Amino acid sequence: MKKLKRRKPNRSRGGDLGIYIMLTLFGIFMALPLVYAISSAFKPLDEIYLYPPKFFVQHPTMDNFQDLFVIMGKSWVPFSRYIFNTVFITLIGTIGHLLFASMGAYVLAKYDFPGGKTFFNIVVTALMFSGYVLGIPNYLIMTGLGWVDSYLAVIIPAFASPMGLFLMKQFMEGIPDALIEAAKIDGAKEWTIYYKIVMPMVKPAWLTLIIFSVQNLWNTKASNYIYSEELKTLPYALQQIINGGVSRAGVGSAVTLFMMIVPILTFILSQSNILETMASSGIKD
Repeated sequence: MKKLKRRKPNRSRGGDLGIYIMLTLFGIFMALPLVYAISSAFKPLDEIYLYPPKFFVQHPTMDNFQDLFVIMGKSWVPFSRYIFNTVFITLIGTIGHLLFASMGAYVLAKYDFPGGKTFFNIVVTALMFSGYVLGIPNYLIMTGLGWVDSYLAVIIPAFASPMGLFLMKQFMEGIPDALIEAAKIDGAKEWTIYYKIVMPMVKPAWLTLIIFSVQNLWNTKASNYIYSEELKTLPYALQQIINGGVSRAGVGSAVTLFMMIVPILTFILSQSNILETMASSGIKD
């Protein structure tokens, strides 16, 4: 039996080293804004306006965070209320968006029915419109439904974001039809197929969807729909602090870091699962 020769890579060690160095430089460059935001949050006021400016903090201080909590503590609405509003909207909006997008995508990807392609074309067309263009129509609809100045005015539109449906459908189309047919022959119901077969196989899609949804809802001010102070979100309350002028520049840096924590943690906790699933869940007909 003829022994197979091991194929050698075309790149040299020098080429690999050059690629690693280039990727490292790009990674450092991409991380600079994050490092600067963290550094600025611990700068005293005189360092923030220092000229020429210093990238890294020279004399770290926690005064910015202390001032932030002192200012929020003086508000007649408790700081915890703003946090609850944002967490509630983000959690419910993300879960609802994931469920509606995944169930709708499953039907569009695996079933042929009249109007299915037309409906998906409408979804693709909706991707071209930004939230600013849809602001007035959304407000009129929320007003007609009586949902203005309530959580529903923010949560319900989040359920219908076209990006989630588009992303999930593109992933679900890669699932072999034979696998679903085999599950039906074995007696599996539609919900079982969706929950135990389809969703685990499109894990990269719904983890990515969670990252986008959390980032969008966590940072929303919702000032166009919510007017009651006890229902306002955390980004809106913190924005009022930043608008305080030069004297609150340090607090503004602390606010920036505070608002970055949740999206960054969401990405860090999800990225390993995304990469692992994309590497191991490939399956062919």
